[in-house]
Amino acid sequence: MLCKIQNTLLKQGTFMEHYVLLYYCYSHIENPEEFREQHHQLCLDLDLRGRIIIASEGLNGTVSGSQKSCEAYMEAVTNDSRFAHTEFKVDANDEPAFQKLNVRVKPEIVHSSLNHLYPTERTGKYIEPKEFREVLEEEDDETIILDVRSNYEHMIGKFKNAVTLDMDNFRDFPAKIEELKKYKDKKVITYCTGGIKCEKASAFLLEQGFENVYQLHGGIIKYGLEAEGKDFEGKCYVFDNRIVKDVNVVNPSVRSKCYVTGAPSDRMVNCANPHCNKHIPMSEEGAKIYNGCCSAECQQNPDTRPYDGTGFYQKELNGYNPYKDSKRLRE
Repeated sequence: MLCKIQNTLLKQGTFMEHYVLLYYCYSHIENPEEFREQHHQLCLDLDLRGRIIIASEGLNGTVSGSQKSCEAYMEAVTNDSRFAHTEFKVDANDEPAFQKLNVRVKPEIVHSSLNHLYPTERTGKYIEPKEFREVLEEEDDETIILDVRSNYEHMIGKFKNAVTLDMDNFRDFPAKIEELKKYKDKKVITYCTGGIKCEKASAFLLEQGFENVYQLHGGIIKYGLEAEGKDFEGKCYVFDNRIVKDVNVVNPSVRSKCYVTGAPSDRMVNCANPHCNKHIPMSEEGAKIYNGCCSAECQQNPDTRPYDGTGFYQKELNGYNPYKDSKRLRE
């Protein structure tokens, strides 16, 4: 697996010092708390940073570190029989994509409000990136491409002709079933960033009586790696310090517009007013108008943060210590 990943990155000319790993695996974990301790220590030993969610239903994470550390991590995860079938989406990056390491136990590995569904038992059929590219090129009226991500994600980028939903969070997806029923007799292909939301979304559609349900295997990120990202409009929102990522090297375009000026822009920022902190596209020209704020009202707030030209306000580390939750260190 590692050789295949390295060859892919070399072909793309993106082989760098650091990796960013995106992955998930639905597999039963008997004691999530105990596993969290072990997994946290593994990440500490490998000097990785990122966010990992552990639940009785499986594992979900995005981590970043050196090439050597990431390769060792992938090997350690897949050597565990419970996670042997984990598929890693690997991006090269010129620096680590996280400052902190957080490994947490939660009820679900992605918050969906669909705890009763088990993708290991029933979920939508996988469609591979190269086949999905052919589907996009055909533009079949009997096939619906369904984006199951939130508003701020599909606002910055989505597939050509995809149906989007007005959702602030993925947990709102079940409430959208009434507006989706008009597609019940069609072929529905769901997609998301890395594939994890589609596992539950497609399972829910099947439960609701949809019969012809598929999901893009590996999501947008794998599509970019294996099918050049063709017909993905805009950029892909990612949950690390990069914020957005280019995936389309065939026919790239800018989908979003600057919140302030209305000009095309795929530069994502947070409003400089911390009480607003609105996450929006904003061009460099637009940012100059209100000094990094989304409006004149926000600019006048006395707590407004100094605008440094990026629009990205890293949370203070506040004495952050990645070892504080380490059982080995406590003992």
